[in-house]
Amino acid sequence: MPLPPSAVADSYARLAEVYPWLTINELTCEEADPEGGAWVSAAALAEGGPALETFLAWDDAQIRRDYEQPGRPDVVASFGLHRYAWTACLLITVPWFLHRRVPRFPVTHVSFEREEGRMAVRTSSFACLPDDPAAALPGARVVADEEALRAEVRDAVAEHLEPVFGSFGPRMRRRGRALWGMATDEIVEGLWYIAELLDEKDRATRELELLLPGTTKPYAGSAAFRVLTGPAGEPLPTRDRVSCCMFYTLRPEETCATCPRTCDSERVVKLLEAAAG
Repeated sequence: MPLPPSAVADSYARLAEVYPWLTINELTCEEADPEGGAWVSAAALAEGGPALETFLAWDDAQIRRDYEQPGRPDVVASFGLHRYAWTACLLITVPWFLHRRVPRFPVTHVSFEREEGRMAVRTSSFACLPDDPAAALPGARVVADEEALRAEVRDAVAEHLEPVFGSFGPRMRRRGRALWGMATDEIVEGLWYIAELLDEKDRATRELELLLPGTTKPYAGSAAFRVLTGPAGEPLPTRDRVSCCMFYTLRPEETCATCPRTCDSERVVKLLEAAAG
């Protein structure tokens, strides 16, 4: 029995306030899954075939337009998966971070419209703590404590992403640890970014370190936060990505501040430039 949209609606509304480039719509029983235009279901992406080809054609065109060169097929697929997974993880991590509620979204319950930044979801169940007023709602599953709720986050993300990895992985020439390392990065960097917009980056750092300590299969790697020191002694928070986004294949002279290819001295320069900007 689908639960009333209010179980996670407050979290998605708050997300829209600070990150207006993403709109999440909870579908009712009577509403059909959106179709047409740039809409694609997560289930269709997991199946591969024409839906995945169309989805990745957008990334291929964007790379050719913005970088005036074609991307390798594995790079195109990596870009496409990143852009989907970063967003999909927020469906789960934001309600957990803001209201301690963890919805479950199998691939059959999510559709994505990338051009306008829209997602449509069917929320059928969620986990919460015993003292949450939402525990009385249909679809609620009460768990014992914070660690049990963190396990729900990990399980919910894995449940959603694993089928999607099955179709993207071969195109990316990645499997196993490489894909789950990417999942670790999408969870951490997505929520870390949103938390900065919420002015709660320090709390997010602590929460993510507990969520992904580096020993939670199938995920590979940890949140991996650390602090560098700037030339004036200023602290510069950063993290070490588990995976590589492959951007260096298009711009070898440019790497991300969290890229495993970027040395600490380069990171300091990039972090200072980002802060100044």
